[in-house]
Order: sequence, then structure tokens, then C-alpha cells
Amino acid sequence: MNPRTWSRFALVVLLAACGTRSGLLSDTEAPDPDFPVADAALDAPVADALPDTATDAGLDAADAEVDAFVDIDALPPIEAGVADVDRRDCTDPSQTLIYVVSSQNDLYAFDPPTSSFRLVGPLSCPAAAGETPFSMAVDRNGVAYVVYSDGNLFRVSTRSGACAATPFAPNQSGFSTFGMGFSSEAGGPAERLFVMHEDGNGVNPSQLGWIDTRTFKLNVVGTTAPPLGRSELTGTGDGRLFAYAPDDFGNGSALAQLDKSNARVIGRNRLQAGGAGQAFAFAFWGNDFYIFNSPGGETTVTRYRPADNSEVVVATTPATIVGAGVSTCAPQ
Repeated sequence: MNPRTWSRFALVVLLAACGTRSGLLSDTEAPDPDFPVADAALDAPVADALPDTATDAGLDAADAEVDAFVDIDALPPIEAGVADVDRRDCTDPSQTLIYVVSSQNDLYAFDPPTSSFRLVGPLSCPAAAGETPFSMAVDRNGVAYVVYSDGNLFRVSTRSGACAATPFAPNQSGFSTFGMGFSSEAGGPAERLFVMHEDGNGVNPSQLGWIDTRTFKLNVVGTTAPPLGRSELTGTGDGRLFAYAPDDFGNGSALAQLDKSNARVIGRNRLQAGGAGQAFAFAFWGNDFYIFNSPGGETTVTRYRPADNSEVVVATTPATIVGAGVSTCAPQ
């Protein structure tokens, strides 16, 4: 995601976060130079397996008015437990990596156990001149979805960085750019690409939506309540969805758990990592969160472990990481 340095002139309760997902390819797999646009992984009828009820989900007006005044500090911590996950369609989850994209248009694989980066290659997206990656998500087939700064959405091979345009129309329902993350439905294998939009002026709270990766229609879920600002998303194989939110002023951030049916914030943990004016991304892997923060230039990688509430810097890279993606097949 691009560096964001928006000023906030209205009082808000909380800020939120950026980007997240990993594919199913190990470091030992050879790059595939021929990335087919009509690959079976891209054409899988994921949307057909999803319930229709989420399309109509949203916040009731009365509930939204009440929730807007809920004290964010009074919320419980995020859920640390893991429910049953269907991995029958997955490869060995230990081979699942976190994939990250830089503002310099490079795709990297990040291996959490070794905290190491491997360059996959430059993106070859047919983007307009001057446009750069803004955020990224990766589905459980290892296909990355990258949104650029002009709102155009591309599919990217995590083997080679080869890229193809999608039929997604930018600015649907006012979602110009957005954080992204896949979350499974009912523990898998069905999953949904969730997106989080904030208007960029730091005044209006974020809206949660999801993109049907078969039709590329964007469906609005609702406005976050209590309100969140600029946000990045990551999801899990057991169906949870999280937003990472750096503070607008000073240092620090928050990790929020979202109800996917109505955009309500149902849990929140306070973090030290990150801060105002930074590029950011994050992803869930092995029941830990990996947070990528860059004030410009070098990116610091922090591992946040909810089990003991610890934050540890595990790596740095000269690249400016703006998006991260993790498969819902990743270890829980």
C-alpha cells in the first residue's frame, strides 16, 4: 500500500490497517514464466460456493448510531482460538509463504520461520504510467490480486510476477483504493476477497466490502462501528477477518477483529508497531501476525503474537513494502 499521510481534522476513535496474504508455492518451486490468464485457479467458481446472505448484509441504522459511540478501548481482545479448517484442497501448509509487493513494483516471498525474503521478480502489470501497487491479497490457489493507486485490479502469478488485468471497474460504490484480504467461509474451501476503503481525508470511517472474483462486482457490507480509519485486511482459514490500523498521529497502531456480516469491530488489541505517515501491510501466519511498516525506504517486519501479546522485530528489507498477502491455507 502506498505511504499515507492524511491529516485528520475530526475526532475519531480509532485508525485501521493495510494489506495481507500468501500463496501456496514453496521457495523450491521453479518460476513459471507463462502465467495463463485463463488458468483454472483463476476461473474456479468460488463465488458459487458462497452464501447469498452476505450480499445484503449491512449495519442497521439504529445499531450503527449506538455502535458509533462504543468506546474502542472497552472492546475485548481479538480471538486467539482456532476453529476447524477444511484443507482438503490445500497443498502442505508448511510450504505456504507470505507474499509482499513493494512500491518499486517488485514481488517478494517472505518465509516466516526463517524471517527471510526472496525476490520473485518485478510485476509486469499493464498499469498506467506512474501508477504503483497499493495493496495485495493472495487466494488459496496462490494467485495474487494487486490493486494499484488508480484503483485498477490485477491478477499476479506468485511464481513469476507475471500479471494480467481483471474486468474490475474502479471506484465501485466509492471504493477507489482499498486494503485487501481473503477470509474463508465456514472454514473453507470457499473464501471471499474482503476490501476496506477509507475516503482518504481522515474524516469518514472505513467501509467494508467484498469483491466477487468471478464477476468482479463489489458488494458493500457496511461502515465500521466503532469507526476505523485507514485500514489493511488479512483473513484466516477458520473464517476470521482482521484490520491493522496505524495511528494518525505519533507512534502505535491497533489490530481489530471484524464481524464480516456487518462490519462491526468485535475485538481490538493495542500495538506499538507502526505509526503515522507510514506505508504498511500485514498478514496472518501460524497464529501470529506479521506487520510490515515503512516510514519511507526500508521496511521493518514485526511479529505480533496474540498468545503472549509480544512484539518482536524479525527482519528488515530495503524495499518499501505496501501490500502483503497470505493464503487461507496457511498454518493457523
